[in-house]
Amino acid sequence: MDAELFDKVYDSIVKKESTYDGIYYTGVKTTRIVCRPSCRAKTPKKENITLYPSVEAAIRDGFRPCKRCKPETPGALGPDGLLAAQTDAVIDACYGERITLQQIAQKLAISPYHLQRTYKRVTGLTPMERLHQTRLSAAKRLLESGRLTMSEVAAAVGFRSASHFAVWFRRLTRVTPSAYREGHRGNRQALAGWTRNWRDMR
Repeated sequence: MDAELFDKVYDSIVKKESTYDGIYYTGVKTTRIVCRPSCRAKTPKKENITLYPSVEAAIRDGFRPCKRCKPETPGALGPDGLLAAQTDAVIDACYGERITLQQIAQKLAISPYHLQRTYKRVTGLTPMERLHQTRLSAAKRLLESGRLTMSEVAAAVGFRSASHFAVWFRRLTRVTPSAYREGHRGNRQALAGWTRNWRDMR
């Protein structure tokens, strides 16, 4: 598994969050028990866990289902929904890299054709369309914050140069990244002025 994705799943284990429940399962090497990531049991050390895409895979490796969180209990996701959720998890962890459909499929150990067909049937989007949506949302947040240079924003969402990022951003939004940032800066200034005026009137 990709190290960055592993770290994200482990962070959810530490926080007892259900973000990756039904998507990955935690095999604890010291107890030979497999749990949901959100299990309320004592958090295992990072080096003592193996993440599995299914309970069955963990059981084949000799792990026993946890009696507390009962990971073998069916969840709301079917096989195709589970694959879509796993794809989303990979995209959310790796959108800042230069990643292709082939590479996403490799991380999930399936063929690009099967991934493309199944993900589109479940979500109505292709994996790459979802990747572009995720990158665009992240780029907008970074531009609105105003803390990074344009090159830094570009790199953070998987582009090698600010110029390529600008062409891509304008194609999707019909405005340049600079214009988008300036527009939100003006909105923030207007809001700050309105807030000051409102306070003065009280």
